[in-house]
Amino acid sequence: MRIYERYFARQIYLAFIFILLAFVGLFVFFDLVGELGDVGRGGYKFQHALLYVMLFAPQRMYEIIPVATLISAIYVCAQLAGNSEFTIFRVSGLATMRALRSLLKIGLPLVILTFMIGELVAPHAQQLAQQIRLEALGNSVSSGFRSGVWVKDTLGQDDSRITRFINVGTLNPDNSIANVRIYEFDANFRLDSVRLAADGRFEQPNYWRLTNVSETRFQAAPAAGSAKPDPLRAVVESKQVHIDDVRMKSELTPQILSVLMVQPDNMAIYSLYKYIGHLKENQQNTDRYSLALWQKILYPFAVFVMMALALPFAYLHARAGAIGLKVFGGIMLGMSFQLLNSLFSHLGLLNTWPGWFTAALPSALYLVLAIVALRWVDKH
Repeated sequence: MRIYERYFARQIYLAFIFILLAFVGLFVFFDLVGELGDVGRGGYKFQHALLYVMLFAPQRMYEIIPVATLISAIYVCAQLAGNSEFTIFRVSGLATMRALRSLLKIGLPLVILTFMIGELVAPHAQQLAQQIRLEALGNSVSSGFRSGVWVKDTLGQDDSRITRFINVGTLNPDNSIANVRIYEFDANFRLDSVRLAADGRFEQPNYWRLTNVSETRFQAAPAAGSAKPDPLRAVVESKQVHIDDVRMKSELTPQILSVLMVQPDNMAIYSLYKYIGHLKENQQNTDRYSLALWQKILYPFAVFVMMALALPFAYLHARAGAIGLKVFGGIMLGMSFQLLNSLFSHLGLLNTWPGWFTAALPSALYLVLAIVALRWVDKH
């Protein structure tokens, strides 16, 4: 880095750390206030609520980093403009594009930091937070249906294909399951069996050990001996058996079921990719998770857009507005970016837009805004 780039970087990073900690602390406080209503239920105590919101802090940090980058860069640029330091840099030969390249270079570590928090820290911390909360409250995970969680599982291909519709009544925080119903169909979608299991636990590599299983098997009834068919004769016969312990091969894993403990927007890229593959294999809709995948890929690069958007503020002299007013404008820009990002996410799902297009559109609009602003300040 050149001397002036190191000077810029030091100022921006110091302001970034201060602003990020301030915003994260504010959100943690609001989250803690929201959790106080559940304190006292079951074994859920204040220390559980505090640990829960602290484990959610990395996700809050991930969401805030682009906005904190924008505000800190605007503050530093406005301060340099107010002290005429940026004017000296320009007189010394610092062109607009060169200044932009310097800011993007400074933003690269923040992009890497955003990616690492979103991939390595936030998803695992959020899942652990949910487990701690559920264990303290004595609850289990539910998909929102009164009957529990419904998933589809397919094994084999063509004539040997087996299709299962699995209803998990209870998904415990330790990834064990209970009150399980399994409806199994053959390749022609004829119902072969219905299993009711009291509980189950996953065994590597791809088996579920079900205990206390009641299984009802269906098969075609033998043909009648007389030539004249009997309309009251059963076409299918059933047989019920009880099994204490059974190992069932399945493509479902605790990682796939744990998707219910973390919102798609907060999952890691690998987990999203794996779950999307599972949905495609079972011919299920993947729009929501494809959008979340593209947002996870593109969101860290919003830091570059925020850096470009902050640069025009360095060309506004102090008499054009106080530093506080410019910082307030940066806060409004950051909030509008988050709101627009959320708005386009819902619009994309409603209109079935491609995931990459929906995820990239807010950043693309603000990048165009930054380019227009840079051209204007460069000419004036």
